[in-house]
Formats: sequence, structure tokens, C-alpha cells
Amino acid sequence: MKPRPRHLLLVTLAACSFANAADPAPTVAEPAPTVAEPAPPEASEARPEMATAKPSDDKQKKKKKKKDKQKGAGAEQDKGKDKDKKSKKKEPSTAKDSLADPAPEPAKATNGSWCEWLADSPGTLYDDKSNPWLQSFRISGRFQYQASYQDGSDVNNRDYHDTYDEYRRLRIETRTRFLGYFSAELDVNLVDDRRFRNPPGNGLDWGYDDFDTATLEFDLDKLLKGDPFDKLALTYGRMKLPMTEEQRQSSKKLYTIERSMLADKLGGGEGRPTGLMLGVAKSDWSGSLGIFSGEDDADFIGGWNDGQFYFGSLTWQPDKDFNLTLDYVVNHQSGTDDALGYRSAIALGTTYDKKRWGFMASLVYGDNGYGDPTDKPANRLNRQGDFHGLTVMPWYWLVEKRLQLVFRYEYAGSAKSEGLRLSSRYIRGHHDDPLVDVNGGRGDLYNACYLGLNYHLCGDNAKIMGGILYENLDTPAGGLDAFTYTIAFRTAF
Repeated sequence: MKPRPRHLLLVTLAACSFANAADPAPTVAEPAPTVAEPAPPEASEARPEMATAKPSDDKQKKKKKKKDKQKGAGAEQDKGKDKDKKSKKKEPSTAKDSLADPAPEPAKATNGSWCEWLADSPGTLYDDKSNPWLQSFRISGRFQYQASYQDGSDVNNRDYHDTYDEYRRLRIETRTRFLGYFSAELDVNLVDDRRFRNPPGNGLDWGYDDFDTATLEFDLDKLLKGDPFDKLALTYGRMKLPMTEEQRQSSKKLYTIERSMLADKLGGGEGRPTGLMLGVAKSDWSGSLGIFSGEDDADFIGGWNDGQFYFGSLTWQPDKDFNLTLDYVVNHQSGTDDALGYRSAIALGTTYDKKRWGFMASLVYGDNGYGDPTDKPANRLNRQGDFHGLTVMPWYWLVEKRLQLVFRYEYAGSAKSEGLRLSSRYIRGHHDDPLVDVNGGRGDLYNACYLGLNYHLCGDNAKIMGGILYENLDTPAGGLDAFTYTIAFRTAF
């Protein structure tokens, strides 16, 4: 066969290229034909096989260029991530946070817009960190109500049945940060419900009662820039003594309706002594040192006329789930001690909280000292000596962040026959039967079990609590035991 003329071959190639260009192509291009698009006039002189190789090279270059761009983008992302990781500071532990005014926590479970409103710090009226005079002002509050039925047997084996209802707390709280270094906390109690008391007292009074807290904190860490601590603060005023794990827990977040007898005793009952406290934190460690007035009969800041006592605390918190705390308090007893009611005590406590379960425990040893100077000499003798005790409280979330099951066991003993005294609610309360004798709630051996359910409507901002408490106390006059069934409503904003 005769070879085709060269110009005829070029015409054929041009026609094929034109046909391919005219044919509507899909968005994603099909594999290119072996024959390339027509080359420019000067390239048309080259051999056909060289012309077909050129598009393939261009394609490879484009692919390589695309890959290089992708690699470059990935490298930039990795650099950004590394930069973010370096820029992030280590999260502070709870041990450190406990020294600062805690920020309001969002509710864990919500049930509509009202829950979101409660969790969103509705009382924050002003917040501007750039203002050198006033940085923030926030109002918060809490309301707590409970009703109880008690079925007991007194020291003479006389059965009794009593009902109580109590407006447990109504409180308005303010937090103010000002002048860059200071923060003030003022909490006012607005209800005094003494209907359950024995004797009943003045009944139910609404309105101003007293200050629960009145403190001024100075941020030394911010002033002393470059100091080796993560937190350093000095606080003066009327405050709660944070002795034991339960006392450190806010009443808004309690797992039981009432604290244990040991926690009430070591915390000084319902007293709010005036004191000066230094708080410090470094890495996994935090601690406090304080001196307090023994006077506890003031509505606001107390005086220093009834002796002093000294408090120290050390906490180790290696992670957010676990902490171990050692507390110690000793009373100077240079005057009448209203605030404590005992000479000294030491408590080792721990809390572990891991997702759906956790526990809290405290081991306590103390010395009652000389007893209450206002008691008769015979009674004082029976209320002196050592005391010791143990509290264990596990919990489990039956429905995560919604329904919580709680159990608490408490044991306490004393060297003297009346070295222990029950909390005021409700065995020591008023009884309808005037012949009921509970020996003033005093004895030397105490055992108690609590079983409760907490239904969280909006986290700790609104919850319903129900609990059964069994108590048994050995007294010089005989045994005393009672079941107390309580339902409570707690809300806070």
C-alpha cells in the first residue's frame, strides 16, 4: 500500500480534534485520546508520536502541582494545630479553683428555656474587665424548702411520730469585683424558721435575719507578678469554716438533704465566725491558713473578744476526678468559745467523682476540751474527752445527670457518755408528745444510714430530693433511734 501524504495525515488529525471539541463533554473529563489537540504551526512539523506525548506530560505536571498544594495546606494545618496546642494553658484543677470565686456552672440537664435561663447567670448585671474601677457585679440566690415525717423511739422506749416542714434557706447573694485586685461577697439570709425547734422559739419570720457571708478578698497573686504560685489570695470577714469535705460543698450542690452529724460538729454548727484566711495553690497542691475569732453572736462581722482558733488545710488533687484533703483546727480557748464548741480536730477527707459514680469519705478525730462553760459542772464532765468518727458516701447516676442514687453511712464515738450531740434536725426538735425524752440528743455511740434519690430538673439549679435517714444513739439514759422521711425542693440562680 502506498503511504499516505503527510499533509493528509495532519488534516485528519485536525478534523478529529475539532470533532472532539464540538462534542458536549461531561463535567469530569474522560480520559484523553491518544491523539492530542492540534499543535501550533511550528509544532505541526514534529512527528505525530511526539505530539501525543505532550498532553500526558502536562497532565502529570498538573497532578503533581495539585498534590504539592494539598501537602502544603496540610502542613499549614498541622502547624496551626501545634501552635494552638502550645498556646493552650494547662487547665487549673479544682483544688486551685476552690480559692477563687467559682464561676456559675451550666446546668447539666435542661428541660426548656427556663432551665437555660437559670444556668445562664441571669443575675450578672455588669461585666467589663477593662474598667479599672468596677469589673463585675452579680446577684444570685437560693431557695430551699423541705417537709419531714419522723417515726422514733425515745430513751424510755416511748414511740413518737412527728411532722415538720421548714423553709430551710432563702438567701440573696452578691459578688463584686473592683479595683482590679478586690472581690467582695455579701450573702443575706431572709428567712428564720424556728417552728421545729424545742422549744419552738419565735416561729417563722420573713425578712432580714443575718449575714451568712460577708468577706473581702485581695488578689495577692495579681499584685505580686512573677511569684511562684498559681493562686495567692487573702480573705477577711464572716465565713463558713471549711472543715471536712461536706462543709466545703455548697448547700446548692449537696447530695444529701442535710449534712452528717460529724460535718455539722466540726464546722461549728450553723455558726459563721469572723476570720482572716490565706489561700495558696501551686500545681496539684493547694492550702489554706487562717485565724478566727471565737465570738459568734454577731449578725455581721464579729469581734475578737472570746478567744481565737486556728485553721489549716492541705489538698492534693492530681486530676479533676480525685482529691485528698487534710484539715486541722485548734482552739486557743482564751475565752468563751461560741464558734467551735470543741478544743481541736483533725479530718482526712477524699472525693472521687467519675462520670456516673463517685464517693466521698471523711475520717475524723478530735478533742472536746473542757466542754461548754455555761453547763453545770456534772454535765461538763460528761461532755469532755476525745471523739472520733467515719463518714462514707457513695452515689450513682441511675439516669445520667438526671436521677441520682445516694447512700451515706456514719459512725461516731466518744470517750465520755455525752461527748456527742445530734444535729438539730429533727430528733432534737419539738415533739407533739411532751413526755418524749431524747436526752437532748447527747450520747457516746452513734450510727446512721441515709438512702436518697435526687431528681435534677435543671442540674443543681432546680432539683427534688427525697431521703430516708435512720439514726441510733446510745445515751446514759438508754437507746434512742428514729427514722426520718424527708422530701425537699432546692432551687438557685
